Amino acid sequence: MSYDGKIMRRAMARQEADRRRREESFRRRQEQVYARVPRLREIDGELTATMSRIIASALRRGADPRPAVAVLRDNNMSLQQERTRLLSDLDLPADYLEYKPACPLCNDVGTRGEAVCACLRRYYAQEQQAELSRSLDLSGQSFDTFSLDWYDRLPDTHFGMSPRENMETVYEVCANYAHAFGRRCGNLLLYGKPGLGKTFLSAAIAGEVSKNGFSVVYDTAAHVFARFEDRKFGRDEGEGAAEDIERILRCDLLILDDLGTEMTTTFVQSALYEIVNTRLLERRAMILNTNLSPDELSRRYGGQIASRLEGEYQILPFFGQDIRRLKKERG
Repeated sequence: MSYDGKIMRRAMARQEADRRRREESFRRRQEQVYARVPRLREIDGELTATMSRIIASALRRGADPRPAVAVLRDNNMSLQQERTRLLSDLDLPADYLEYKPACPLCNDVGTRGEAVCACLRRYYAQEQQAELSRSLDLSGQSFDTFSLDWYDRLPDTHFGMSPRENMETVYEVCANYAHAFGRRCGNLLLYGKPGLGKTFLSAAIAGEVSKNGFSVVYDTAAHVFARFEDRKFGRDEGEGAAEDIERILRCDLLILDDLGTEMTTTFVQSALYEIVNTRLLERRAMILNTNLSPDELSRRYGGQIASRLEGEYQILPFFGQDIRRLKKERG
């Protein structure tokens, strides 16, 4: 699993902010109890000071401090019993004044050794969804809200099946792709005229995959190619373009929308080849959305790209009537 550096920084900042809020809430709760029973502050002070001295002494000797802590726990039993009794008199549990991290696995650090902890992965997934929601309607464009009713049952003479039959297959492929992502990946090419559901199903895939903690970049081809130009010609101050391109090349799933609407130049062909080839070599998944047919893509972007698309991508045609127009006509 790959992590988007920009998204991970946001996730870590949110986790840290939540940790600080919990600690501040605990300190307020602690002070409220101390104000009611000052003796509890004295007991906690004695326990903390004694523990600090014993642990420091053990560390200076190069010894494991855990046995010393166990002895301390036994020696201070009377203080602990008094503490428990005073809390009980307030109808509070014995551990009320003990701070507990939200994640017992990593103590709210976010990592366990070199691995990212599950708690930080949850923050990451939330931030990933928030990032995608800036350009996609993840709640409205999902597999649950997709409807086949907009697709005609009459056969299409060119494709030899009805739009409805075709979309039943396309929907199943896309849903299986999203739900099995990580165990099985691969690449998809979604092509057809505008208004047939390519962006809708791509958004549904993005939402499902990102919800499971995978890094997803969803962008238009024109904007992606512009970032490659910014990097090449030094138009971007700092590391913005370089970082964006790193995200494009290294994310778990790249969804490139509206391929073919940009002005196609030799540079654009080269950039697309770099993206497609790099991701294939590193076995990173990619979805292409385009209004162009495979033959049109071949003529526009050249044989090298066409051969990779034909050999490494599952090609899914979209055909039928423009759904956006149908919805507008039917109110």
